[in-house]
Amino acid sequence: MSQFISDITLHINEDTSHNERESLRDVLLDMNGVICADCHDEHPHLMVVAYDPDLVNSMEFISTMNTNGKHAQLVGL
Repeated sequence: MSQFISDITLHINEDTSHNERESLRDVLLDMNGVICADCHDEHPHLMVVAYDPDLVNSMEFISTMNTNGKHAQLVGL
């Protein structure tokens, strides 16, 4: 594991239920290199993901969302 941890915010385009967001979070958590994924009902379109950039690329999160029937973008600050 790298000594560096990155985090990104995903914006999920579709409206999702609490259970759908939890399922998407669980899919991301199963990815090699994902350390934490979190979403809150107060901001249903946003998900924060902490990951090891040596093990997973942030664009893989977009691909994973697409595979699961959702569209998402990376949110920059």
